[in-house]
Amino acid sequence: MKKMILAGLSMFLTVASVAAGTLDRIAERGEIRIGYREGTEPFSFLNEQGQPAGYSIELCQRVAGAVKENLKLSSLKVTYVPVAVKDRFSSVAKGDVDILCAATTITLSRMEQVDFSLMTFTTGGGVMSRAEAPLPTVGDLTGKKVAVVTDTTGEAALKAYLADAFIDAQVISADSSEEARKMLDRGEVDAWAGDQIVLIGQLMREGNPRDYTISQDLFSYEPYGLAVARGDADFRLVVDRTIARLYRTGQFKALFEKWFARAGIRPSPILQAMYTLQALPD
Repeated sequence: MKKMILAGLSMFLTVASVAAGTLDRIAERGEIRIGYREGTEPFSFLNEQGQPAGYSIELCQRVAGAVKENLKLSSLKVTYVPVAVKDRFSSVAKGDVDILCAATTITLSRMEQVDFSLMTFTTGGGVMSRAEAPLPTVGDLTGKKVAVVTDTTGEAALKAYLADAFIDAQVISADSSEEARKMLDRGEVDAWAGDQIVLIGQLMREGNPRDYTISQDLFSYEPYGLAVARGDADFRLVVDRTIARLYRTGQFKALFEKWFARAGIRPSPILQAMYTLQALPD
């Protein structure tokens, strides 16, 4: 009975903490907890010093600064919390992290668990293969084995695309981007399917782009955003104001140059439109 009471009290305190609102929790702790995924360069990853870095990480650092100003705090501790693919949204929903900063696709079904900020990037699903056995298009997957990270929009989109196009390929699940790339390197699969910009990020990280080929076509549309607690309009407004200000003032250009242009990536027409359309006035 005592254990049941304690368990119930713990659950009540957790629910109460989440219900209190993200800004209230941050103010009470004097700390903002940023959730991130490792291995999704150039959005979120561990750099050579073992510190979280990337485009999404920097966006969230700007958010942390805005939260500090909004709450009129003299100081605000920023804590980075690594999360796995399978529990990233539950970590936000439970309040274990205040915001999820990674390569995260906005979907309507995910909005049943969390809310999302304004869009932070747009990309699509692509396929990476070894240069010695290139697969220039997604259609070339016929009769091949392709690795994809499980519990991602890429997994669902790939399976749907293959079925709709009558492409007979064997889809192999991987727990992470690193595992999928290693499977490709070992020859266990013929290709690795994932968000094209993340595939390019892996090439940037490994420094051996000539060893791989990335498909010319895409099999999905992936709009990215920062995940926050569902129904917390006050915190989401701080996040959206921060992002819109970056777009409106052109400050996003420096971030893009830092994380993407060094790999020769230029903004696509869709991405340019996203930056323009979401530069909302204050």
